[in-house]
Formats: sequence, C-alpha cells, structure tokens
Amino acid sequence: MIHLLILGGTQEASALAKVVADANLRAVLSYAGRVARPARQPIPCRIGGFGGVEGLASYIQTNNITHVVDATHPFATQMSRNAVLACAQTKTPLIALTRPQWKATEADRWRHVPDLEAAAKALQGPAQNVFLAVGRMHLDCFATQPQHRYLLRLVDAPHTPLPLPNATPVIARGPFDRAADRALLQKHAIEIVVAKNAGGDGARAKIDAARDLGLPVLMIDRPDLPQRHQATIPQQVLDWLAHCGTDRGV
Repeated sequence: MIHLLILGGTQEASALAKVVADANLRAVLSYAGRVARPARQPIPCRIGGFGGVEGLASYIQTNNITHVVDATHPFATQMSRNAVLACAQTKTPLIALTRPQWKATEADRWRHVPDLEAAAKALQGPAQNVFLAVGRMHLDCFATQPQHRYLLRLVDAPHTPLPLPNATPVIARGPFDRAADRALLQKHAIEIVVAKNAGGDGARAKIDAARDLGLPVLMIDRPDLPQRHQATIPQQVLDWLAHCGTDRGV
C-alpha cells in the first residue's frame, strides 16, 4: 500500500495534497516550520526538520514511507539534496514536483546573477528603492548594502530586528495580483526588483509588474540540484505513483 511523504511548504505541495486526498491515498505533508501559520491541509501534516539525511532516512523507514515527493521551494537546496541521498539510502522512489522557471521576454530588463551573494554585490552603488523579494531567511546576505531603502514582502511579521537599517516590511501571503503589485511598486517608488527565479504563478506578479513599469530585475538563477524524476503538475505525480511500484527499489 502506498504511504506518501510530501516535502512541502509550496502551493504545489498544497495542490498535490488535495489531489492525493481526493484519490484516498495515504500521505503526510511535511513543513519545514519556517511559516508561523501554515495553510490548512486535507491530509495529516508534520512540522519541523528531520535532522539531515540520516534523520530523513530514519523517518522514511520508521513510518513505512513507500514514496517521496519533493515539493519544496526550488531554492530549498539542502532539503532537496537530503531527499535524494535519503531516498537512495532507503531505496525509496523519489520525484520532484517543481514549477517551470520564468523566462524573460523582450520587454523584460533582467540581469542574471548566480546566487544571493552575487545579488547583494550587484547592488553596490548609490542608494536606491529596492523591492527585495527573497524571503526572510536570506535578508542577512544584503546587510552588506545598507545604503538602500528596502521594501520587503514577508509571510509573517518579524519578531526580531531586521538586519537592514532602512527596511519596510509588507506582510502578505500569495498568490499575488499583477495590478496590485504594480501599485505597490509605484507607491514605494521602487527602482529595482531583486527576485529568485521561483517560477510558477503565485509570485510572478512582481515580475510582470516590473515589466509593466520598465523596471530592472536582478534575477537570481536557480541552483543546480541532483538529477531526479520531475513532474510539473500533481496528475503527473499520480501517474508516476501508478507506474513505479510500491516496493522500495522499484
């Protein structure tokens, strides 16, 4: 019998949880615990880390997990790498449910950088109004550029001082609206947008809004991850489950 572990925290994970529940499959959705109020789900949930590769492998074996779906954020590199290693160690089938990357159009003004550190370095220079859309966990990387006025969009209100001396947090949860994001950028006189190439529709509005306003985007490219099976919609995961078997190593 299938017992699915979904590594989540994304809209894709929530969509898969609904599909899995509708299909009456046994499954558990795991959150990393970085969001204070995770969305309600139609399947059992757990919150918190596993304790690295060995901890995840132990959880898989102890709970008789038959299949794992990595539906984490495309930039959750450590969790994705741990999943590959733990599933190889336990001979558990693994698939990634991931959203396609955004692609620039002729009207976009993107400057590509390989990582967060390169993005911070690229902001050297006179003070600007910056929409920094990289998530709460990565704000420290930009403390080296304190001259800017930063607009931050966070899921939860910060409970500790922000590492940026001139930052305005906006507390909101996606998906976001293109017209609303365009108004937000105009209200704060934003001059440049810094974003990770997360892909998908939920966070795309800021990219479309920047294009509408002719603003440059400092686009952080996706990290390289180990090779694994991939799906882009929940139905492809169900198809994979139907054909890859339920015994470890199949």
